[in-house]
Amino acid sequence: MKLFVDDRSYFKTTEPIDISISLKEHVPHLKAWYLNSPTILPVMENGFIGSVKDGGVVNFRNIHFNPHGHITHTECLGHITKDVYSINQNLKAYFFKAQLISVEPELKYIEKYNSEDYVIQLQDLAKNTIQEDVQAIIIRTLPNTYAKKSMNYSDLNPPYLDVETISFFNDNGIKHLLIDLPSVDRESDGGELLFHHAFWGVPNDLDFERTITELIFVDPKIQDGPYILELQTAPFENDATPSRPVLYEIINF
Repeated sequence: MKLFVDDRSYFKTTEPIDISISLKEHVPHLKAWYLNSPTILPVMENGFIGSVKDGGVVNFRNIHFNPHGHITHTECLGHITKDVYSINQNLKAYFFKAQLISVEPELKYIEKYNSEDYVIQLQDLAKNTIQEDVQAIIIRTLPNTYAKKSMNYSDLNPPYLDVETISFFNDNGIKHLLIDLPSVDRESDGGELLFHHAFWGVPNDLDFERTITELIFVDPKIQDGPYILELQTAPFENDATPSRPVLYEIINF
């Protein structure tokens, strides 16, 4: 099916580009924040066998995981507020004009931590001209390898966004940020979470519409540029939920 973006372009729902990382029971598994791997185990209680291969009539399995550390997930400002606002209540639309950009974090000395960190800085983002009416920015960090799909990010101090980059998102009217890292902030920053607070206006100017999606994976074959984003989310009443962001190429007449 063709869906029209405007009178000059359309996108095909039959040609989706999935940029999520799935949850699986195999190891090594994607994880962050010092979590163990997720588990997917059949229910075995009171004589019930939740596994066909083990003699049961159905597969009936419990899944134990954390959306922030095991899977592509989308979060709202409830991630950092005293009141736990639900992403399911605050994300009200699912299709957005988006732009994919590739950025290489640069090594920067951070005096506060006496550390050289890989940081995405304002000048790195400003090299990209964002198209009109774009509501979502998808950041693919370089180098981009398939190892991201099973990385254990714990204690690696992964790259993150400099808080000064908030002006880039504000100036371009961005409501939805997607990135292939475990967090937009430094792994260990004493709980400051500077970018999270700036993006959502916490505590003084709360923005309930904005979302952050972390731990995506954008295949190297996918080109930078504009897309239609479908942000599929599981209906969890929680600050974050597993999600499946899907891109559709915009085709011009």
